[in-house]
Amino acid sequence: MEIRALRCFVEVVRRQSFTAAAEALFVTQPTVSKMIRNLEDELGMALLNRDIGHRKRRVAPTEAGRRVLARAQEILASQRALEDDLQALGDLRHGELTVGIPPLGATQFTAALSSFHQQWPGVELKLLESGSRELEKALRAEELECAVMLAPVAPDLDSISICDYPLCLVAPTNSPWAARQTVPLADLAGEPFLLYGESFKLNEVIHRACARLGFTPEIACRSSQWEFIAAMVEYGMGIALLPEQYCRRLDAAHFTIRPLVKPEIRWSLALAWRREAHRSRALDAWLDTVRQHLPES
Repeated sequence: MEIRALRCFVEVVRRQSFTAAAEALFVTQPTVSKMIRNLEDELGMALLNRDIGHRKRRVAPTEAGRRVLARAQEILASQRALEDDLQALGDLRHGELTVGIPPLGATQFTAALSSFHQQWPGVELKLLESGSRELEKALRAEELECAVMLAPVAPDLDSISICDYPLCLVAPTNSPWAARQTVPLADLAGEPFLLYGESFKLNEVIHRACARLGFTPEIACRSSQWEFIAAMVEYGMGIALLPEQYCRRLDAAHFTIRPLVKPEIRWSLALAWRREAHRSRALDAWLDTVRQHLPES
């Protein structure tokens, strides 16, 4: 049963004329007659009473025709509603966008999130906060449309570079490194480390760097919140390696903050999405917004 045939039938009944229906639908009268005839043949019963006594052949629905008319109007209304919904999605009046953001790096997107919401308030932003490892799994499982993760990203993903900062040593004020200008990573062997949550890929980067120098970090505690890590450092629980950007927010009077060298470890973030996946209109708008608000990108 074709939508086009139902539309012809509804129009014929509404205008009580094949000719008037054809004019309203911008088709020929024989086309309308053929569509109605095919519909009747498909259903196996007459839908219209043709009043051949009138010159213009007025028509009226049969009992079966009245039932078909009611259902056809519902179907056509549903089709219009679906078209309106899809148009709204295309215009970003409605919809949703799922984005993965790690706790360490979330503040990079505050301005972009605010701008996106102001431009498209009908699009609901659903944020999943976790470390890079878990976010990449969720992205590949199609639970997210895009995700922020540690760079470099896998070759099968497309991405935008977000930021790139070196890690710095953060230690208590009375630490032995207070008189140093820089601190080699090897000098931290044997110190209690305050590292990140298990889902953070940055842990792997730190572990690999330490392994190349012949030691394994002694972990005192883990946390996904950099402020909490800094607070534990201040209270003497251990040392931390924080991105330079976050070190700038700390009160230098309460910490020893020094550049980490030999090797320098960098914290680089990228916004990634699946290259082969369909990019929704909302995702395209989000990527444009990110590019506008992050100079590093």
